[in-house]
Amino acid sequence: MYENIDFISDFNQHGVLFFKNSTGRKSGMNLRQIKAEAIAKEIARLSIEANTALGWDVREAIACFKEKEKSETPRSILGMILENADLAYEKKLPICQDTGMAVVFVYLGQEVCITGGSIEEAIFSGVREGYSKGYLRKSVVRDPIDRVNTNDNAPAVIHYFIVPGDELRIIVAPKGFGSENMSAVKMLKPSDGIEGVKDFIVETVKLADANPCPPIIAGVGVGGTMEKAAIMSKTALLRRIGERNPDKMWAEVEEELLGRINSLGIGPAGLGGLATALAVHIEAFATHIAGLPVAVNIGCHATRHSEVTL
Repeated sequence: MYENIDFISDFNQHGVLFFKNSTGRKSGMNLRQIKAEAIAKEIARLSIEANTALGWDVREAIACFKEKEKSETPRSILGMILENADLAYEKKLPICQDTGMAVVFVYLGQEVCITGGSIEEAIFSGVREGYSKGYLRKSVVRDPIDRVNTNDNAPAVIHYFIVPGDELRIIVAPKGFGSENMSAVKMLKPSDGIEGVKDFIVETVKLADANPCPPIIAGVGVGGTMEKAAIMSKTALLRRIGERNPDKMWAEVEEELLGRINSLGIGPAGLGGLATALAVHIEAFATHIAGLPVAVNIGCHATRHSEVTL
């Protein structure tokens, strides 16, 4: 279909993208158009929703651990976390005072065309509107050294993925830095093997202690390169609690590590108990013969994300 294409010519009024080939003849394909303003509107809505509505899977996991706790202190803390989440949802108030830096995952179908503006600026505009309209704390500074607040929580961190189809899936995941600051990446040696990977994950959570507001979710990326492992560790936090890695070996490692982490006794708010982690989610990818990158991205008990498909 695309043989001898030299360059893109133009869209017609029906959203057909035309190509001009070496013979001078035009060939076309239908692309679904999505307006930038529609994306901005959804980003604004998702920014508020993610910050005020705790995911049902997280809520259920916390409630489950509350029933398992034998001591009054951790049981009481988990109860307060659930009460806070319910009040936030009812009153449309933030679950946490740290409403995070907006991290946006964009799964762009290759048969989609964004019209009426830049997708990046649409996302930034949506973040600005959502954080203003939702009275969410603006926590972003324009430069890591001069520390001047942008006063609108933009820019956002955006991760783009090109996927088949004619849909646009967007996930907004506000990331607070009490947990983000406790995350880590390490370039292990291949000889460290699976035991080295496990030990690094557990040690990262142990060193974090109470700082990331446990019970946490541990997102883990193994393989690829340094940045690939880090991105995988963050996308791992988007997985629904209770959903295991489809690979049997990694699923078993997730289960083992959840047990090891919860045996640390850090517990809710770091005051002891069974629930140090609600889940461990691992994503793996091919890597170089000389490398074994591992990244651990810690999510607090208010690990938040909201999504839409356009």
